Amino acid sequence: MGTSGDYKTIVWFRRDLRIEDNPALSAAARDGSVLAVFIWCPKEEQQFYPGRVSRWWLKQSLIQLGHSLKTLGADLVLMKAQSTMSALIECISATGANKVVFNQLYDPVSLVRDHVIKQKLGELGVPVQTYNADLLYEPWEVYNDEGYAFTTFDAYWDTCLKMQKDPIMRLPPRKLVQARGSVEDCTIEELGLEDDSEKSSNALLGRAWTPGWIHAEKALTNFIENHLLDYANDRQKVTDSSTSILSPYIHFGEISIRKVYHSVIMKQILWAKQPNHPGETSVTCFLKSIGLREYSRYICFNFPFTHEKSLLSNLKYFPWEGNQSHFKSWRQGRTGYPLVDAGMRELWATGWLHNKIRVITASFLVKCLLLPWQWGMKYFWDTLLDADLECDILGWQYISGSLPDGHELHRLDSPEVQGFKFDPKGEYVRQWLPELSRVPTEWIHHPWNAPLSVLQAAGVELGLNYPKPIIDIEIARDRLTSAILQMKEKESASKQDNGEGTNEVVVDNCGPENPPIPKVFLRKEKKPCPSSSSNDQKVPSMHKDVTVPNNNNYNNDRKRSKGLELEEGQEPDEYNLHDCKTGSGYLETDDDLCSTAVSSSASKKLKQAAGTSNFGSSSFPIKENC
Repeated sequence: MGTSGDYKTIVWFRRDLRIEDNPALSAAARDGSVLAVFIWCPKEEQQFYPGRVSRWWLKQSLIQLGHSLKTLGADLVLMKAQSTMSALIECISATGANKVVFNQLYDPVSLVRDHVIKQKLGELGVPVQTYNADLLYEPWEVYNDEGYAFTTFDAYWDTCLKMQKDPIMRLPPRKLVQARGSVEDCTIEELGLEDDSEKSSNALLGRAWTPGWIHAEKALTNFIENHLLDYANDRQKVTDSSTSILSPYIHFGEISIRKVYHSVIMKQILWAKQPNHPGETSVTCFLKSIGLREYSRYICFNFPFTHEKSLLSNLKYFPWEGNQSHFKSWRQGRTGYPLVDAGMRELWATGWLHNKIRVITASFLVKCLLLPWQWGMKYFWDTLLDADLECDILGWQYISGSLPDGHELHRLDSPEVQGFKFDPKGEYVRQWLPELSRVPTEWIHHPWNAPLSVLQAAGVELGLNYPKPIIDIEIARDRLTSAILQMKEKESASKQDNGEGTNEVVVDNCGPENPPIPKVFLRKEKKPCPSSSSNDQKVPSMHKDVTVPNNNNYNNDRKRSKGLELEEGQEPDEYNLHDCKTGSGYLETDDDLCSTAVSSSASKKLKQAAGTSNFGSSSFPIKENC
């Protein structure tokens, strides 16, 4: 390695906006001088362009990161570009950088983009090194006894816990040396993360939230010391701050999951010695929520089509409805079911929802209204402060019965029953539905059954100042049952017509039979690539030609993972349903498994490549409006 000042490394920041336990930043600081850069490329985000509240958080986090890097001796270069590749090449040309480093992401869009960047820069003779800053366990490190990917959470997480991998955390660099060279950057305002029309609404967010890695540390400490002990009992309360409220900090990488895990484990050790059984139970529950986040990345990496279509292949025959009127009523919190409406209005007002309310509102969209889960996922992506593609995919697929251990497809929970269970006094409903604030608790979750005199006394006129239910719950049950029967008939007819079944994904989880499981092979018996290292990111390898009737641990893990829940601008007028299809065969060559792309190509190709290398829409395995 070179000494400080003659070996230059570009650190590409993405969703790792912190200086503590940032392996890419630490490695660059050790090697020499550093150019820290954040590249904003709206074109490449396509249908997953962040919503207003998510962009507000990103802006505030970048401001704090810039200040922190400045105190260490380096500037955060902000670039708005049409192509991430072109921006990186500009940085390399301006500084004469020897290397590019960044921390890994696992969503399907980033997987493709990162792989192409490594490949292209390697062809230009620029080494690329990636690091794990987002997970406890890399997706390719966890597999069953036969070397294949798990498709049930319990089997996956049990294996992770038995691995007993000690997290390695890195302290912030003591100082940074700024790489020489001039790069055309922009201000945080010029980056365009916040429109003028959004600033008044965003100002309200600042009263409730304080983004940035320093505030993430405070939020973690507050949760560990004041709320973790009672987490198991309090986490279902929808009216209190009973959850960790860490999800937006974790999503933007303002605090590492390793630090969260380590802090919780230290409490577990302490409470085990006392002993403190309630505390130990709470730790187990919270660790499971960490496991679900890990599993979301695991599923997206190994099944990169799941952002568009179900893991269970038979659901492609499900007769989803395209009722835009129902979808609008759901978005606006005017379904006539108070708990659902309260949740959707809180989401629109604050960009936040309790985990349980996320599940209830999502289930209503899918099971009661028979609207495509992709519509709901996209709307949550547009409106949630902690919008996280992998977690959203896992949550919505779970709710829609698209996972082997998800909700049974026929399961439909009554919003009325759920209301009395999770909001027994109606406090949450009254907070977000002021028109029902005077309705007695007895009727708060089903005002349509209340006597006329009660409604008049409460100032409620159903159909005028509060809507009648847009669908009767028993009718919804009948429609769901009918839809499942239609799905099975269409699937059976398709198999008869084709004379074969599908070998890409599992079949439905409605019946007692054990379906075949997709085989994604992870354990590799081969010599390492010359340019690879233990830090390198791999790409998934799908074995589409093989299915097995019984995946390891599948029979025992057929039971539902009951704890699987969603973790934690102008409203769109219309969302269109398309049959979203993505090729699941994914870069199977040996070279593709090597993340560090190095070649002997001369660096003189840089200027030429800067004018030609970009990402068109065809580079991403997604479609618009899915």
